[in-house]
Amino acid sequence: MIAEKMKKLVNNSSAIRAMFEEGKKMAEQYGAENVYDFSLGNPNVPAPAEVKEAILKELEEEDSLMLHGYMSNSGYEDVREAVAQSINKRFGTAFHQKNIVMTVGAAGGLNVILKTLLNPGDEVMVIAPYFGEYNSYVANYDGRVVVVSPNTDTFQPNLTELEEKITEKTKAVIVNSPNNPTGVVYSEEIIQKMADILEKKQSRFQSDIYLISDEPYRELAYDGVEVPYLTKYYRNTIVAYSFSKSLSLPGERIGYLVIPDEAADGSEIQAAANVATRILGYVNAPSLMQKAVARCLDARADVPYYNRNRETLYNGLRELGFSCIKPQGAFYLFVKSPVEDEKIFCEAAKKYHILLVPGSSFACPGYVRIAYCVSYETIVNAMPGFQKLAEEF
Repeated sequence: MIAEKMKKLVNNSSAIRAMFEEGKKMAEQYGAENVYDFSLGNPNVPAPAEVKEAILKELEEEDSLMLHGYMSNSGYEDVREAVAQSINKRFGTAFHQKNIVMTVGAAGGLNVILKTLLNPGDEVMVIAPYFGEYNSYVANYDGRVVVVSPNTDTFQPNLTELEEKITEKTKAVIVNSPNNPTGVVYSEEIIQKMADILEKKQSRFQSDIYLISDEPYRELAYDGVEVPYLTKYYRNTIVAYSFSKSLSLPGERIGYLVIPDEAADGSEIQAAANVATRILGYVNAPSLMQKAVARCLDARADVPYYNRNRETLYNGLRELGFSCIKPQGAFYLFVKSPVEDEKIFCEAAKKYHILLVPGSSFACPGYVRIAYCVSYETIVNAMPGFQKLAEEF
């Protein structure tokens, strides 16, 4: 018999993944070209050519025993130094290899840092709408998730409620910008105000509160929007980064943590994260991919492709009367459901072979998420179905 804790997790398994599996079944029944699956944030542009070139160079030039062998649990020192210098060049920081822990994607990085920081009963604040897997990650280490309700006018963080809900048990706040599911980029003004609130609360409770910045979508920003680098605003910031979207490598599971020296107990956190990587069973981030991404730190996936999809989908849905904020980043559109129970709307969409994710999966009922990391033709061909949906509601 499986553990009681796992029974709950299985029963509450991600609606996004369930929708994705349903989409595969529908594709078998109706033909893939006739199913418009907007459920999963799976990059659909090829990895940049530099990635293939880097992998081949590593395989051809590096000693096999070294390339496929163990290394420090935090990753190759030369890779970590290359990552640190790339960040410094872009954002004016002063990191070195000791500040970088290579991870099994951002998800692995979040688990490593939560394992490192949390005692049972510690509170981790999340800002709705948010990626639902945060609940599981925090529960893995017997923490407690505290949800800040959404500001549906702008989908910027609700700072008034954030301040009210911080307690002496608050250990961390997770932010995700560009945001999944809204595509909103948190403004510099909001980030600075959030930092001020956290500083004030730390002083009041004589505690350390860590701001964990989950950044798989950092490179997917549009219209010249700048995504603030949070270590520059708040010293107790830890960054979890992934190459899944920036280089279209979601299945390779490669990313890193940035743990600044100036963070409270920074050197202890760096050492503990190294150990957490091992004892969680990751041991180290994938060896070949570490070396490959170090050669591709300036490469990017085809962001203009996503931007074309964004413009087409946003403009098309607005013309049909749907309400949504234009995303500034990532590859999601968060659309207000025409009925209060958005699950009814999602079920209705299936009649037209359109798969959407209910906003309740992100602690924001009344909305649906549409992932536009799909072919341009999928968006165009789905529009007649969206028109029928608009007429129906």
